[in-house]
Amino acid sequence: MGIVLGPNRYGKAESRVVRIVRDTARHEIRDLNVSTALHGDFAAAHTDGDQSQVLPTDTQKNTAFAYAKKHGVASPEDYAIALGGRLLEATPAARGASVKVEEYAWDRIEVDGRGHDHSFVRRGGEVRLARVDVERDRTEVRAGLEDLVVLKSTGSEFKDFLHDEYTTLPDADDRILATALRAEWTYARVDGIDWNATYADVRAIMLATFATTHSRALQETLYAMGRAVLEAHGDIQAIAFRAPNKHHFLVDLEPFGLDNAGEVFIAADRPYGLIEATVVREGEPS
Repeated sequence: MGIVLGPNRYGKAESRVVRIVRDTARHEIRDLNVSTALHGDFAAAHTDGDQSQVLPTDTQKNTAFAYAKKHGVASPEDYAIALGGRLLEATPAARGASVKVEEYAWDRIEVDGRGHDHSFVRRGGEVRLARVDVERDRTEVRAGLEDLVVLKSTGSEFKDFLHDEYTTLPDADDRILATALRAEWTYARVDGIDWNATYADVRAIMLATFATTHSRALQETLYAMGRAVLEAHGDIQAIAFRAPNKHHFLVDLEPFGLDNAGEVFIAADRPYGLIEATVVREGEPS
């Protein structure tokens, strides 16, 4: 039985690219964490130490910085498409280039009720995501967000679940529902999409659905959010969720002679329930 090289790819991970637009006195900032990877006919690099077809990871890093200037960062998706195309063009042995972009949001510092022209404060938590796979004959774009922490203090229940001899969890008719949401959606096409406007609208739909859906389980809420996104955006073919339950347990205050009618909780960070689901259009692969 022979031994052969299996699937492989290589790239430069987590180049921290900060692009400041200084064309006017009112500056703009795009703060990115960029990871790139190439896959293709690179077997000789592994089996023979032959690097003649290998574009160095350092060059990938330099290209990420150069394209932040040359192409600009109108959106993470546009930037990633341009960067992936350039890496593929520069590497004849590559069949495809993958680009992952995480964007960290900054808000203008308020001074006398107005956002300052060139001073910013980092927005906590939520990160915008873009993943682009550029092949010789196709381009796929996925966008999303992670660490979007949401909580509703009522309108959620969890009961009538399966019990066995190890089950101790009581039924809950009214509970806190909270999660640090990760969502990633796949576009059916790449032409004519307003990436920034679509991102903002998908985010708004997910938040509104989370707030207004009476949840009998986090699973039900995720499905409702995904369905609402697909109904509103025909250019999105699937949306995948990863939602760790941020558990909040009612504290027993009876030893102190106090009632606790759903008012004081302990937030437990681990262990946690982890719910994952993909909502797709019928007939589309998940």
